[in-house]
Amino acid sequence: MDWHPLRLTTPVKQHVFGGRALADCLGRTGLPEGPVAETWEVSDVDGEASTVVDGPLAGRTLRQVMAEHPEELLGPRPPPGPRFPLLTKFIDGSGPLPVHLHADDEAARRYEDEPNGKTEAWHVLDAAPGATALVGVRPGVGRDRLRRALLDQDFDAVLRRLPVRPGQTVYVPGGTPHSFGPHTLVYEIEQTSDIQQHAMPWRMEDGSPIGTRERAANIERLLDEWRPGPRPAFHPGLGTTVADGVERTVLCAGPYFALERWTAGTLAPLVRGFSTALVLSNAGAPVTVAAGGWTGRLGRARTLLLPAVLGEVRVEGPADVLIGYVPDLEHDVQAPLLAAGHGPAAVAALGEGLDRDESVTLPQGNASRS
Repeated sequence: MDWHPLRLTTPVKQHVFGGRALADCLGRTGLPEGPVAETWEVSDVDGEASTVVDGPLAGRTLRQVMAEHPEELLGPRPPPGPRFPLLTKFIDGSGPLPVHLHADDEAARRYEDEPNGKTEAWHVLDAAPGATALVGVRPGVGRDRLRRALLDQDFDAVLRRLPVRPGQTVYVPGGTPHSFGPHTLVYEIEQTSDIQQHAMPWRMEDGSPIGTRERAANIERLLDEWRPGPRPAFHPGLGTTVADGVERTVLCAGPYFALERWTAGTLAPLVRGFSTALVLSNAGAPVTVAAGGWTGRLGRARTLLLPAVLGEVRVEGPADVLIGYVPDLEHDVQAPLLAAGHGPAAVAALGEGLDRDESVTLPQGNASRS
């Protein structure tokens, strides 16, 4: 088959916390009227699967492509399951997202009858001055105190409120209570899952009220799935110069995914080799993308899925793109960053699975700029 980058359908969520930032700030076209909270750029979630829109695989769901062409799509490493392992989204937190958490792998299997949980990371594309996020529980807070505060919606008494700035990223392990917004626009990468437990008295889909008994049950399940330990921090990532005017910034990395932001001017193209599937999302102006024998345009806030069989992608600058993938942590992340002069502690702080030391603060140099 003549392989080329896959354009996919993108499910749209019009939850109550959304606004018009995806169109007004990022320039995304083709969105429905009214508030838009999320576009699911690459999805293999049950009932919300992306479908290939053109080329020889047109009409096939991502799950079908996984089943029929696993090695061409993901490379020689065995897939972790029947689902494509990555879910990526643009999220408009014009309003505050509900305080919630997603189970980790163990809790997902124990409580949700799901094969995996949902660790995620947010890369901040835009945020108003003074924007904040709730990420993780304060030290010393136990289950009873957390329950009381969640029932009272006294979130600041028990959750960590952190400043949010464009260009920064936070890696959020499964089991970590969190929320962001208002006035915050992010790109999210995560494990393929839609399991979540909310602490709110309203539904995020339409704002309708949740009854007292149902809400109490939701909070008990949230507490069952809570991991007390993680206290993630926002950071600017670690950057390296690849070519004249071409910069690579590793925003986060862990066993489930890595996310990078690449920028390029006009002196040299962005060229990146790969041996597993890449999710290429455009955070800037339209660009020309070439891979295999295919050349095409990638519009603003649009995404291509690049099968592993293509091996290399070329993006003509000026460019500002996000690249997500399932990494070989030592080969793809640790070795190149250490070779570029970044210290082991800074590299470890990018995410779980990298001998993380949560007391480390990443250096401010070589940071990605929004």
